Order: sequence, then C-alpha cells, then structure tokens
Amino acid sequence: NESEIKSPREQIEDLTEDLNEVLASELVQLILDREPAFLEKLVVDLLEKMGYGNGEITQYSGDGGIDGIITTDALGFDPIYTQAKRYALAYKVGRPEVQAFAGALGSVSRGVFITTSSFSSDAIEWARGYPHATLVLIDGEKLARLMIKYDLGVTVERAFEIKRVDSDYFDDMS
Repeated sequence: NESEIKSPREQIEDLTEDLNEVLASELVQLILDREPAFLEKLVVDLLEKMGYGNGEITQYSGDGGIDGIITTDALGFDPIYTQAKRYALAYKVGRPEVQAFAGALGSVSRGVFITTSSFSSDAIEWARGYPHATLVLIDGEKLARLMIKYDLGVTVERAFEIKRVDSDYFDDMS
C-alpha cells in the first residue's frame, strides 16, 4: 500500500487546518476564562459579523433565557433570539435546556443556542424536529470555527499568495 503523496498545495491546506484546530482550542479556552456575559456579547458580535443584522444583549437577569436579540431589518421584523451558555468542555447540553430556550422564544421563529461545550444527540434531534421555530445549535468547536472564518477575536498573522498561470493572458497573445 503506497503512501499518499500530497501536492505542496494540499500540504499547505493540511497545515492550515492543523493551525486552525489549535487556534480554535485556544479560542474556546479564552472564552471559558471569561465571565458568562463575555460569551453573550461575543455571540451577538458574531451574528452581526455574519451579516444577520444588528444585535443587542438583553438584561442580565430576568431575561427569560434570552441573552441577545438580533434585529434582521430596520423595523425589527423576524428577530433572532440567542442564548449563550459557557460550560466546561465535558458538559453536554441536554434536551431540557434546549426545550426551555424554545419556550422562551415565544412567537419568535428563529433562535440560536450557542455553548462552549457540546449538545447531546437527544437535544440535537429534538431541535431539528421542533415545529414552531428554526433552532440552530452551535457547539464550542463550531463557534470557534465561525470566529476564525468571520475574523472575530482573531487577526491574520501571515498571509500567503499561491499563484497560477493566467491562461487567458497567454491565449490572448496568439
């Protein structure tokens, strides 16, 4: 069985993926080291960077389980409610917590539940089948990957350009 020989481009992509895995772990640990309110703000900032609209953090106590509200248009139609839970990596968010969040949505049709840990398979399955709203569950790993993708809490250390032949240039010369 011959070992797979990778092109330089594939090697760079693999190394970039390895670096991003390490960076993602660092990001989750940094979030865990902060107060819970930090994650609530981070979630709103991330959804804004992703282009969903303008966000605000709800009052810290008595918010009914809603940590943030993203207004998706100038008049505030069809908002997205968020819940952010900073849990240790080993913790699994269960179905009861996701159900409580769904109940807190009221008539709002879209909710995003983000945790630094992960979700139980029961919670994921329940959210997928919830008929009254679209519930998106984002675990710590996906949160960190979204932060990297949308440049939230990260900065470019070094960029590489990979160039190729511009065949149009050469074809136009004939």
